[in-house]
Amino acid sequence: MTDFMKGFVWHNNKTASLDKRPVPKIKDKRDAIVKVTMSSICTSDLHIIRGFVPKAVPETILGHEFVGEIVDVGSDIKNLKKGDRVSANCETFCGQCYFCKRGFINNCLYGGWEIGCTIDGCQAEYVRVPFADTGLTKLPDNISYENALFVGDILSSGYWGAELCEIQKGDTVAVIGAGPVGLCSMISAKLLGAEKIIAIDVDDTRLEIAKNQNLADVVINPLNSDVEKEVKDLTEGRGADSVIEAAGGKDTFQTAWKIARANAIVALVAMYEENQTLPLPDMYGKNLTFKTGGVDAVNCSKLVDLISEKKINTDFLITHKFSLDNIQQAYKLFENKSDNCLKIAIVN
Repeated sequence: MTDFMKGFVWHNNKTASLDKRPVPKIKDKRDAIVKVTMSSICTSDLHIIRGFVPKAVPETILGHEFVGEIVDVGSDIKNLKKGDRVSANCETFCGQCYFCKRGFINNCLYGGWEIGCTIDGCQAEYVRVPFADTGLTKLPDNISYENALFVGDILSSGYWGAELCEIQKGDTVAVIGAGPVGLCSMISAKLLGAEKIIAIDVDDTRLEIAKNQNLADVVINPLNSDVEKEVKDLTEGRGADSVIEAAGGKDTFQTAWKIARANAIVALVAMYEENQTLPLPDMYGKNLTFKTGGVDAVNCSKLVDLISEKKINTDFLITHKFSLDNIQQAYKLFENKSDNCLKIAIVN
């Protein structure tokens, strides 16, 4: 291992650049150093660059979606070793504090969303992972890096969103946003027993992907249809049994509660760049339950098992691949959603 590496660093002037940085070293007994073999770009990276994540620390290497090989471990790591192939949780968590013991790892008192936000992330050749014994999942031999790339973030987010909905067998679930998290929400809702999935998006290409991958039974484009009317027509006038809001658009929160039936759960897994209005007088009597916040990605091992058993496949989400040297171009493509981009794999 050399002393220096390349890393894609966020600066406080809403820019990022590929810079020379020291290779990370073990700082704590529960750390691991991972050689990044493949990473991806998340919309939250763009939120950081634009200045919409207050806790983000400038001059930090971006990125939290990655897989790779362990090259060093702290002395307290007993469940992992050098040479292990791993996927990474998007959150670091101690596993022992009040919140972790209850599964609320996003609010770990000693961790949370750190990698690529408050400490250096994975858009680099190497990354230090705190609490590696809880935050890294060993990959079985029958899973490739590509198969596991999204386990720790967008697949976990989609699964978490579906779990929040408390889906009952036979339910109709509406998913707003047919981007990567929305598509993962559809995968997860099907697994948890939903009978009918309604995909809603303004991008016909993404809706077509949802149909072609057998993730959505019905697709609706709000630019061409009255979403509220169509959802009610599909549910005998009731509305969706639950709604997963994975778009974070200007009006998508309003759409979410309007298309939900009375006493439904509305799960908000999107990140918003603007404040949203909760019109309590308008929704009075619907008795809705809203669940929102950062993903508690506690199901990584379960998701790896489901991938290994061929019950989940997210490979189709990778529409483009770039080298780390061309990461600036990759971020521009992802931000502009050019060339029907869904997810980009950065390959080292």
